[in-house]
Amino acid sequence: MDYWTAVILGVVQGLTEFLPISSSAHVSIVGRFLGQDDPGAAFTAITQLGTEAAVLIYFRHDIARIVAAWCRSLVGRVPRSDPDVLLGWWVILGTIPIGLLGLLLQDWIETDLRSLWITATMLLVFAFVILAAERVGTQRKELRDLTWKDGLFFGLWQALALVPGVSRSGGTIAGGLFMGFTREAAARYSFLLAIPAVLASGGLQLVKVVTGDAIGSGTAWGAIGIATVIAFAVGYAVIAWFMRYITTHTFTPFMIYRIVLALVLFGLLGFGVIQP
Repeated sequence: MDYWTAVILGVVQGLTEFLPISSSAHVSIVGRFLGQDDPGAAFTAITQLGTEAAVLIYFRHDIARIVAAWCRSLVGRVPRSDPDVLLGWWVILGTIPIGLLGLLLQDWIETDLRSLWITATMLLVFAFVILAAERVGTQRKELRDLTWKDGLFFGLWQALALVPGVSRSGGTIAGGLFMGFTREAAARYSFLLAIPAVLASGGLQLVKVVTGDAIGSGTAWGAIGIATVIAFAVGYAVIAWFMRYITTHTFTPFMIYRIVLALVLFGLLGFGVIQP
């Protein structure tokens, strides 16, 4: 992978990670048009560390408050019923599904599930899932209303993002909307919930790159480093814009985009323009 390709893929990762349109799908599709075949699960997971760093900085005050309250509750200095303490526990609980499934299905995720036929199908299917969630959800609940059951269900929805084309934010936000949370609350929690999963996944792939066990092309350190830094910068700008956007706008434009992209991808695959 040359550096210009890494720059482009870093921009793509940063632009799409936090929008409900699937960053893994876009990195895979753009990578193939750039002659890289599939950049690989390792490239995707490690560049996500850049966008996750953007989350850590953007939500630093929320994260610091939650972590501090959770740690102090362990020694009895903060009541365990404190909303920030509970939120910390629900993030831990919600991380379990994607952690277990990620380990159990690791080989499948890195190979068979990266077929563009699957990606196109998930782009299309989840466009309608998210549209339905926005239509039927009451959008009355805020993060203070989160229970352990909500946290677990959020985690199950997040685990669906192991399949390229679903979208981590899209899947988690859809679950939140179905449970009655507002768009802003569902998005904020989805970003917080992603932190442990993305850090763990990216860390694991870093180890694989070091040991030479990473699956897929494009795992050279230079290319990964450039893409990761760019993904961080672009991702931070996208978070700031997206959190303002969803307070007054629906997800419909993103879903129309997903449907069009899926249909175009089906056409390209069907006519043999690109290989799955």
